[in-house]
Amino acid sequence: MRNLKGTSVDDRLSAAANAKKAELEKFRARSGVNDPAFAERQAARHAISVARDARTAERNASRLASIAHEAAENAARDAEVARQTAHNVALQADRRAARDARYAARKARSRR
Repeated sequence: MRNLKGTSVDDRLSAAANAKKAELEKFRARSGVNDPAFAERQAARHAISVARDARTAERNASRLASIAHEAAENAARDAEVARQTAHNVALQADRRAARDARYAARKARSRR
């Protein structure tokens, strides 16, 4: 196929590069980085983000406090169960000792 416009590959690549540069400049001019309304919107977005992060941190702290409170309650409950178990074991040991003493006294009386 014959090239009707008479342009070479280099000419076409150069024209494409120039078109990309022109589009980029057009976008930069339109983007509004220096626009005060843009700065206000960015500040509002940042404030929203900070508030969201604060709420998330507050929820996490509340959740951790709840877990810690529950763990403390469980520890107190376990300590009470351990105290009652130790008390019951001590009572059983005292009863056995008293029973063994009565048995030994009976044996001693019967041997006389």
